[in-house]
Amino acid sequence: MAQIGPGMVVLLGVSRDDTEAEADRLADKVLKLRIFDDAEGRMNEPLGDEREILCVSQFTLYGDTHKGTRPSYMQAAPGEQAEPLYDRFCERTGAKKGVFGACMGVALINDGPV
Repeated sequence: MAQIGPGMVVLLGVSRDDTEAEADRLADKVLKLRIFDDAEGRMNEPLGDEREILCVSQFTLYGDTHKGTRPSYMQAAPGEQAEPLYDRFCERTGAKKGVFGACMGVALINDGPV
């Protein structure tokens, strides 16, 4: 079981159109997001060395509910395509992760607005 201290939980959805370049770009962007408070209490600091990432694969982010009440996940990448991109994102960000495709319970304490 993976767990982190202060940091961020990333729910990562991979679409059928995603590529390695997009996984790299997103990883680099996440590492630079200035969403943590600085000494003056403004959201102005990136992850830095003292915070961690927990990354959870989440195909349901691509659920389309435009028609009816049963979501369609047609835009979500199949596991054999999504897992290498998920692994690439996690490796590039140094994220801890669970088991890809497993049914997991995730608990978090949300500390702030983001």
